Amino acid sequence: MKKQKSKGPLFIKTMVFGAMSGALYYLVFSNVDWVTKTYTMGGWHTVYPVGTALVFSFIHGAFASNLLALLGIEAKGSH
Repeated sequence: MKKQKSKGPLFIKTMVFGAMSGALYYLVFSNVDWVTKTYTMGGWHTVYPVGTALVFSFIHGAFASNLLALLGIEAKGSH
């Protein structure tokens, strides 16, 4: 029989990454004019959209992973 682990720390991590993900979306969509102007300048400014994509990918991915773990959903074949 498996011993149940406390989901408290996992819940907190899920909420923190979820809040960070929501804040990132809010910042981008509330500054859409600046984002559009700055991210389409070309040249070295291409660092902005690439960096933003990496940050969004990490934060949202961590949120989704923690949420699935919190819900007890695992990949098939995973032990």
